[in-house]
Amino acid sequence: MISRRSILRGALTVSTVAALPAFAGGHGRIGKFQGASNHKTTGRAELVKSGSGGSVQLLGDFTFDGAPDPKVALGNNGFDPKTIMGSLKSNNGASSYTIPAGINPDDYNEVWIWCEKFNVPLGVARL
Repeated sequence: MISRRSILRGALTVSTVAALPAFAGGHGRIGKFQGASNHKTTGRAELVKSGSGGSVQLLGDFTFDGAPDPKVALGNNGFDPKTIMGSLKSNNGASSYTIPAGINPDDYNEVWIWCEKFNVPLGVARL
């Protein structure tokens, strides 16, 4: 019979360290929204790169107080209109938006909620 003590005495301990992902959450860069133009926008957005494109994920904690024409877009120290991914699908909770073809997610450091009708920011998440 082999006792636990003899197993522990002869055991070889191997330790490995896995490389940590370069991005928060292991998938993409995450930022926290701040409201703009007197709008309340809270929660987090994640910019996920895949292949030559990617997507924006508004996470489950996302909330927005509403506006007439909210769109989801990217920015690099400011809103970039060519990155608009469509209308905001919901004022609360998780939703996903595909980055337009030809747009490199690595070139952007912000996710915007933008009002096209009045051309004003509604919220921005710095990544």
